[in-house]
Amino acid sequence: MGKVPEWHQTDNSTGATHQVRSGQREFNPDYVELMAHLGMKPRTIAVGQKEQNGTVEAQHGAFKRFLRQQLLCRRDSEFATDEAFSQWLSSALHKENSRRQRRLQEELAVMKPLAVMRLPEFKELTVWVSQNSTINVLGNLYSVPPRLMRQRLSVRIYEDHLGVFYGDTPIQEMPRLTGRSHHTIDYRHVIWSLVQKPGAFARYRYREALFPSLVFRRAYEALQAAHPGTPGDAAYLRILHLAASTLECEVQAALELLLEAGQVPKPERVKELVRPAQPQVPLMSVPTVDLALYDALLAEVKL
Repeated sequence: MGKVPEWHQTDNSTGATHQVRSGQREFNPDYVELMAHLGMKPRTIAVGQKEQNGTVEAQHGAFKRFLRQQLLCRRDSEFATDEAFSQWLSSALHKENSRRQRRLQEELAVMKPLAVMRLPEFKELTVWVSQNSTINVLGNLYSVPPRLMRQRLSVRIYEDHLGVFYGDTPIQEMPRLTGRSHHTIDYRHVIWSLVQKPGAFARYRYREALFPSLVFRRAYEALQAAHPGTPGDAAYLRILHLAASTLECEVQAALELLLEAGQVPKPERVKELVRPAQPQVPLMSVPTVDLALYDALLAEVKL
């Protein structure tokens, strides 16, 4: 809207006042930097006095009820994409705020103009790749390709996703995790080391990430029933290695066929079903070239 208020009032949330020293909360450096950039003064309500923000909180509740009513009128709460939901939400917000234009103009008239540069869309961090092919970004763990182990990477932290770079070369993008102590592990990044030490699979911390679908889990259970312990783990890791080396969908289809037939999905059998058929080279006869045809063509051109 092009204007900025004098004060920015917030509750005592960790987003603004997470640092606590000597029993008194202090503003986080990022929050103080944002306030200085926008030219606002920060302040909080008293601890335990949420009614000091009662007007704002009441409007939050009213807007949530308005959104629920709009979804009921829409008769469907499913959206095809995040962009479609964002567009719908913006339209609903504009509709609800259209009733407050007169009071809004009164507020804008006493605010000072907003004259600042736009903040960068991302924050950049430098991280090291561990020997487990993972990186730690803001307290959350993400896997990266194993060729980058013990290398230094640059991570661009956007609002909802991360961009990983090796120098100026983009490596991958992935959704950003919220909170701390969460993880996103792609089995394609870690299978190359696990397949060489199958005994570690039983105690692998992120083991649940190594079951891409229910079919793979059923295959693992069948292998464990036939070959308990490490032999079953080794067989499953070989199947997962095959999925990372070829196409996961084809390996899954082979597992489904074997499980439906009541067979134990042994790696050798799965590989036979996934291996592409050898193409047959067609036998072609070599035509006889009649050069007299070219002589006749040249003769006509000369004429």
